[in-house]
Amino acid sequence: MEQPLDVPELAAGGGFTLRPWRLSDLPLVREASEDDYIPLITTVPSPYSEPAGVAFIERQWGRATTRAGYTFVIVASGDRPVGQVGLWLRDLEQGRASLGYWVVQSARGEGAAAAAVDAVVGWASRELRIPRLELWVEPWNTASVRTAERAGFRREGLLRRWQQVGDERRDMFMYSLLNDEL
Repeated sequence: MEQPLDVPELAAGGGFTLRPWRLSDLPLVREASEDDYIPLITTVPSPYSEPAGVAFIERQWGRATTRAGYTFVIVASGDRPVGQVGLWLRDLEQGRASLGYWVVQSARGEGAAAAAVDAVVGWASRELRIPRLELWVEPWNTASVRTAERAGFRREGLLRRWQQVGDERRDMFMYSLLNDEL
């Protein structure tokens, strides 16, 4: 059996840091579960209960244990958890990995997603040497579009009805960033 992934702590710009999940992050899970969108595109439980929140955090730990990917809590100054960023390794044998991120409503507009994506991109390219990073963004989500493009991702196209979100299939912009473009 392969060793589990070691989720490191990473410094990010703007005073943000990235770290592994802790049970003390349950208030973050609770706030995310109250968002209209986050539970639709993630495994954040809605409605929230403490057992469901604990199960969510344990799933994040399990991603490293099963080598599915790295999942980080985005932490603002004052040790305030504000979101999540993940690097998913499902297609690593094909030379690519994908990113996903969310930030709770109370912390949006502070640069958390941009700082987190920049930190993970830099780490994934330097330390893990992943040739291609990908992410998908719904066309209406202009904040995530800006985050992706600021990090150097290039839009490759529109994937029609690409992903199930809630009760419907939705279009996604496909973005990529090649290691040698950094």
